[in-house]
Amino acid sequence: MLMYFVLHFKGLWIFNLYRALYMASPSNYSTAPVSEFLLICFPNYQSWQHWLSLPLSLLFLLAMGANATLLLTIQLEASLHEPMYYLLSLLSLLDIVLCLTVIPKVLAIFWFDLRSISFSACFLQMFIMNCFLAMESCTFMVMAYDRYVAICHPLRYPSIITDRFVVRATIFVVARNGLFFLPVPVLSSRLRYCAGNIIKNCICTNLSVSKLSCDDITFNRLYQFVAGWTLLGSDLILIVLSYSFILKAVLRIKAEGAAAKALSTCGSHFILILFFSTVLLVLVITNLARKRIPPDVPILLNILHHLIPPALNPIVYGVRTKEIKQGIQKLLRRL
Repeated sequence: MLMYFVLHFKGLWIFNLYRALYMASPSNYSTAPVSEFLLICFPNYQSWQHWLSLPLSLLFLLAMGANATLLLTIQLEASLHEPMYYLLSLLSLLDIVLCLTVIPKVLAIFWFDLRSISFSACFLQMFIMNCFLAMESCTFMVMAYDRYVAICHPLRYPSIITDRFVVRATIFVVARNGLFFLPVPVLSSRLRYCAGNIIKNCICTNLSVSKLSCDDITFNRLYQFVAGWTLLGSDLILIVLSYSFILKAVLRIKAEGAAAKALSTCGSHFILILFFSTVLLVLVITNLARKRIPPDVPILLNILHHLIPPALNPIVYGVRTKEIKQGIQKLLRRL
């Protein structure tokens, strides 16, 4: 009987010791639920942060100020209450949301070393970045269609491009991209994160976050790749087709100066599309060539992609569009 109690006591002691060691093991801590992430901007060149904070701050203020001025001008100037300018307002709103989603957090990291971001905030940022980027592309496509109707079917333009068309186009832009990109953060949030919580990026991109998971992320990456290229690719194809028809129609115009006038109405829009596509293409190429270039370069380009187009879009339209320029001058006189 004594031997039985000794063996029983010894067995319980060994079991409890094993359980204590297992619970304290690093592997178990690594599989604990992640409540927040730490954003490490430029892991190899963190001294860049102090030098970059000033130009990024100036660009951010420029983007916010220029887009706010454009929206206010279109709102107050009755002559700008037309579908083309409503679409431009939509583009400015998207730019403002993208800037506010990314840049303040980046500057908070640079200035105050506030690297932590909550689990939910990280995936919300991921959704807004993916969704609103595709919304901008879709808005450019709708604006290209607007110019196509204006030049190729000018007599039918007032009956086709109406305020109701703008409302329907806005609903389409929001619904299409929201539904397609909602699964991206949902899939990422359902992963088990066991490789730490340090994100080597300034923002919560799907690629940077999913690397921390110990689950298979093939479907996650494949879905974002297919959804992104399907939506952006289809928008680009329709934009190219619209401008092909526009160019074909313009070349048929024989009246002196009419061709140049028709092309000038598309100039601002074409410049913005070209810049948007070029920056996006450079960003994609640098991400594909990560092994050949420093990892901090794609991070910097990703930040600039959310900052430079929003800063330039209202400026290009303000400089090249006579009606907007006059509206801004009237607004400044009122102030």
